[in-house]
Amino acid sequence: MSSVEVHSQQQPEPASSLIPTLPGSHYTDEAVFELEKSRIFQRHWFAAARCSDMPTPGSFRNVDVGGESVLIVRGRDGALRAFLNVCRHRGARLCVEESGAVRRSLQCPYHAWTYGLDGKLVAAPNLNSMNDVNRDEYGLIGVALREWLGTAWVCLADEPPSFEDTVQSAVTARLGDPGTIDGWAIEDLVVGRRITYDVKANWKLIVENFMECYHCATIHPELTEVLPEFADGYAAQYFVGHGAQFGEEITGFTVDGQGGFDTLSGVDEDHDRRYYAITINPQVFINLVPDHVIFHRMYPLAVDRTIVECDWLYTQEVVDSGVDLSRSVELFHRVNQQDFDACERCQPAMSSRAYANGGVLVPSEHHIGEFRDWVIAAISD
Repeated sequence: MSSVEVHSQQQPEPASSLIPTLPGSHYTDEAVFELEKSRIFQRHWFAAARCSDMPTPGSFRNVDVGGESVLIVRGRDGALRAFLNVCRHRGARLCVEESGAVRRSLQCPYHAWTYGLDGKLVAAPNLNSMNDVNRDEYGLIGVALREWLGTAWVCLADEPPSFEDTVQSAVTARLGDPGTIDGWAIEDLVVGRRITYDVKANWKLIVENFMECYHCATIHPELTEVLPEFADGYAAQYFVGHGAQFGEEITGFTVDGQGGFDTLSGVDEDHDRRYYAITINPQVFINLVPDHVIFHRMYPLAVDRTIVECDWLYTQEVVDSGVDLSRSVELFHRVNQQDFDACERCQPAMSSRAYANGGVLVPSEHHIGEFRDWVIAAISD
């Protein structure tokens, strides 16, 4: 009788230069994703939309935040407010469109309960005959909202964490100085191009990919031409305050390294001709270059599906001039496609028994361990 050799799945003794990743189940298990929705996306500040997406009173965006539909509305007073997109009567969605505008109020299409742009209940059929109904108590459920970097950040927690100690401190920790990012005046920039990517991969694979550059020499030929130091495998995020320097012959952060736009007026000489990358947990990437900003917002929709909305931001003058942005946009569009293809290549293997105990991080990736620990702590809370 022939024998069959069985290979054990024992983990090798880890080398001192390697540290473990999350186990494979953290990228495939629906139960883990449900914990992430409730304990990460619904408890932490979430970059929901560009403020300029709601330019006038009545304009709105409908955003998925950890499985909750959140409606962000520009009020008649010019302020942005956020509400759960649920009628207080029988629970119908007020707005099913991703974006749009109403004139003066939000009306439920089911029974016509009507809310002001401030969320207050203002009318409903036969409401005047129900004298015991307190309209203030039946307004829309509000969601905490902060505006920063031209972005509407929302938090569904009853007691949101400190915005300064979480979102803003992440930028400071990366750049080394709380005032550095002010030089790009991101709140004054406008969207020159927006591309939305539907990535068939877990959101954490995308974060981990963005944080490291061990892969850059392999899959990012255009990027390493512009930023030669990335070919050595160390991402800019590996070093506090460091910006990857442009190559000697590079004159712009473009697909061919030539012909960018004028340096933003607030970017000083120390930050010119450099690229900075920032991760803000759980779902924001910010890329700073001398003449524009690239801002990614992730919307995790399923354990193996993530929508990534990417804005290329320029000065109003550049956008109004009608100048061709394609060479500027194309560089990071290619980077995004290359990265997301890599993440989609990894996703199927997360359920393999070969990855049951996870993988490893080499020294240039060790900083990803901080993100790993943050996720574990958040879902264990």
